Amino acid sequence: MSVLVLALAVSAACCLGFGFVLQQSAAQRAPLGDFLSPRLLLDLMKVPSWLGGTALMVAGMALGAAALAQGRLSLVEPLLATNLLFALALSRRRTGCPLGRQGWAGLALLAGGVTAFLLAGEPHGGGAVADPLRLWLIIGGTVGTALLLATYARRVRLTSGPVLLALAAGLLYGVQDALTRVSGELFAAGGPAQLLTSWQPYAVLLLGVTGLILVQSAFESASLRKSLPALTAAQPLAGIACGVGFLGDRLRTDAGAPAWEATGLIAVVAGIVLLGLHPAMPRGARTPARVPALQTP
Repeated sequence: MSVLVLALAVSAACCLGFGFVLQQSAAQRAPLGDFLSPRLLLDLMKVPSWLGGTALMVAGMALGAAALAQGRLSLVEPLLATNLLFALALSRRRTGCPLGRQGWAGLALLAGGVTAFLLAGEPHGGGAVADPLRLWLIIGGTVGTALLLATYARRVRLTSGPVLLALAAGLLYGVQDALTRVSGELFAAGGPAQLLTSWQPYAVLLLGVTGLILVQSAFESASLRKSLPALTAAQPLAGIACGVGFLGDRLRTDAGAPAWEATGLIAVVAGIVLLGLHPAMPRGARTPARVPALQTP
């Protein structure tokens, strides 16, 4: 792994983590009638802290795209998952809450899991898979699952809805990362003309806007403790599936490497959950007067 890819991916994670905290603190005060509506973004654009968080998020995506241009998706995605560490750091600064055993355990699991996966898997590339059926099966299955989760989230938005929305957004962002890499390869091969006449960059934009609406709706209706762990866990898993599935990423399959890779990913998810549930993460509870507006007759 090159130092450049590491620096770009960790910088992207830093921007994303800080951006999520700022976005959630603004989104929790947005009108509940905007749930899963593009109007939510229009309302949030009037809030300076949300604009600042979105600027950081865009910067994080740009840095992530630069990292993807230099390294394999299966290498970059686990590093992007460390955005939760930076989100926790900003939340701790705001609340003054100590890291404690839970924080240190989550940090060790997340960092150790990422390290174990990268060392055991040694992600490398063998060229994009030419089978369009495999590409559309993976993209269709992932996006379809995200849409089903978002649809069901409407019915349970006072309970598990925010978690489902965050999972759906994470799946879409994982596919977006994969298509961002493809878009970069198209630009490198044929310049702007080939990029603008391909479907991938437009899919990247559509997935980005849809994911943003899902994320902000999750942030609007629940605290970071509920939404951010699901988002952070789903994105790298979807990205790795796309990388191995149709981008030609390769992972080691010899000498027990798959077991260590699976163990690393499990540790990453466990660390994400522990850090996401840390007391330093803002609760973001809504005022009781506004909750009944979400009740269904």
